[in-house]
Amino acid sequence: MSEPTAVFRALGEPERPETRALFHSPTLTILHVVWPPGYIVPPHDHHMWAVIGVYAGREDNVFWRRIPGEPNRIEAAGARALCARDTVPLGTEIIHSVINPIDRLSSAIHVYGGDFFATERSKWDSLTLEEGRSDREEARRNFERASAHYEASLREAAG
Repeated sequence: MSEPTAVFRALGEPERPETRALFHSPTLTILHVVWPPGYIVPPHDHHMWAVIGVYAGREDNVFWRRIPGEPNRIEAAGARALCARDTVPLGTEIIHSVINPIDRLSSAIHVYGGDFFATERSKWDSLTLEEGRSDREEARRNFERASAHYEASLREAAG
């Protein structure tokens, strides 16, 4: 991430939102993630370590902790704004949410210490902050809706 231009050369200029596996095995998953403007990923965990590196745009992470005495609820515990060249390691028990707060695409490489696609995860309801099971299909639909909205705004701006 210290050389964003090298990442652009290797992956090309992001033109649309996407989540694409660059490498996938039972012990390691590397994703190319391009968030649409304003996209929000609700609080979730990964049950594996991760390293997030931003090479363009910005990714705001809010970190959460379980509330003592209320094991299925969380509260905000901190935040970190990641800009181009920034990285953040996430431990196996980290719960975080992600926002692209800017009006353009944000691009990152996400490295996970396991099979990202096969590991069961939790997500927390954005309104109640209560834990539930992560639904990959729901997450995919939300991403596609946000991507379609972004692409429609580009068409509208082009006239």
